[in-house]
Amino acid sequence: MKKANRESQGEPLILSILMQKGEQTPSRLAEFSGSSSARISAVLGTLEKKGMITRRIDSDDRRNILVSITSQGKERIESNHREMRDTLTWIFEQMGEQKTHDFMKLMNEFVTYMALTHPGEPRPTKELVQESLREAQDSFEKEFSASKDET
Repeated sequence: MKKANRESQGEPLILSILMQKGEQTPSRLAEFSGSSSARISAVLGTLEKKGMITRRIDSDDRRNILVSITSQGKERIESNHREMRDTLTWIFEQMGEQKTHDFMKLMNEFVTYMALTHPGEPRPTKELVQESLREAQDSFEKEFSASKDET
């Protein structure tokens, strides 16, 4: 878990942001990633040395640096996604269909609770929770059935 957490805050995260959002300033990357400007600077230096990003001066505002992902950086993200998909597929195969279904159902419920609660705000009503869980369960069952039909 420590390794996954470390990686989710470093190079893969920055590359993912650039892949999704396109060219960005280092300050926007820091904002999106929740990292300090010093941390972003270090990560960008490493990524640039590896040929995964480029930096250039913004022609509209020469005070800004713009960071872009390279084709090598895109390939790394795509490779990471393939590896994660293959790993999850293997894990779910080991767990079997019933345990995978149960796990996904519990995760769906957990995410629903998380979506309903916000720091500093009152807890949702029992009625709102029940309705949200019912909707999430219906959606989950439809998606699970559809994915099962595809295989």
